[in-house]
Amino acid sequence: MKEAIVDPETNVKIVDSPIPEPGPEQVVIRVVVSGSNPKDWKVPQLLKETNNSGDDIAGVVHAVGEKVWEFKVGDRVAAFHEMRQPHGSFAEYAVAWQHTTFHIPHTISFEDAAALPLAAMTACLGMFHNGRLALPQPWTPATKPTPLVVYGGAAAVGAYAIKLAQLANIHPVIAVAGRGAAYVETLIDRSKGDTIVDYRSGDEAVVAGIKEALKGEKLAHAFDATSEHNSYINISKALEADGTITLVLPFKEYKGLPETIRKTITQVGDAHGDAKDFAYVYYRYMARGLAEGWFKPHPVEVVPGGLAGVENGLRGLMEGKASAVKYVFRIGETPGAKAASL
Repeated sequence: MKEAIVDPETNVKIVDSPIPEPGPEQVVIRVVVSGSNPKDWKVPQLLKETNNSGDDIAGVVHAVGEKVWEFKVGDRVAAFHEMRQPHGSFAEYAVAWQHTTFHIPHTISFEDAAALPLAAMTACLGMFHNGRLALPQPWTPATKPTPLVVYGGAAAVGAYAIKLAQLANIHPVIAVAGRGAAYVETLIDRSKGDTIVDYRSGDEAVVAGIKEALKGEKLAHAFDATSEHNSYINISKALEADGTITLVLPFKEYKGLPETIRKTITQVGDAHGDAKDFAYVYYRYMARGLAEGWFKPHPVEVVPGGLAGVENGLRGLMEGKASAVKYVFRIGETPGAKAASL
């Protein structure tokens, strides 16, 4: 099979590799579309690793391990590949654990499904899992005003956080966004006090905008889907002294945050660890939402060339070109690929 390998300088080499075999609780998926995330270039760069760094899978089950009970060969599925492990999504075939694999509704394309696994789970964990914001969950929605700042509302993780907040009746949502503000506008509910603060106005204006949007309510929860460029400092200036902020970049020091603020790090890799059961439930909940139409995937942009387009896509992410969109790759477009698109 063809597989794309990413090095620390974000150079991508396409190699020939054996088709993987599933372990006892794993599925091998013929990848139709792979999604991408900023970590796909950040982790190889930071940790000086060279590997197939893709983790968002959408395709068809090729083989199942002996303890897999929910899936069979031929099923349309999406999955979150275990990060930094072999057989990632930048390949014709990839491996995922059954608890982070879910059925794709017939009304949802492979392209749209590939936009969901890593980013949506990051949002779920940050919003609802114990130890992070631990906000009211969609099936036990909030019954009183619960202000929430989502910094980076147009990025995939931030947008999913806003969508989940709407399902959980969490308002007002104060979304901080820039070029993608028009997209964020489609996610919020102005009638319930939700609003958008434009970060392009500068740090002081962002802080003032957040405070104005609170209308006297205390801010106890913030989801920082950006976690850089002063985002967390701006949030801290509006957050209550005993408030909680969750951040998404695990390798930063976050200097300047007051000690009185509770800081948590949302690491999506916990879906393959302590949050295994949480991930199992939420992937199936979101899949039902996709089927019934009350949960929407992030908008996608197909990068041409299949695996041959991975380098261009990752460099586009590095350069900040993606706004309110997630880059995906149709594996069947890869020169020499045997796995045809469906």
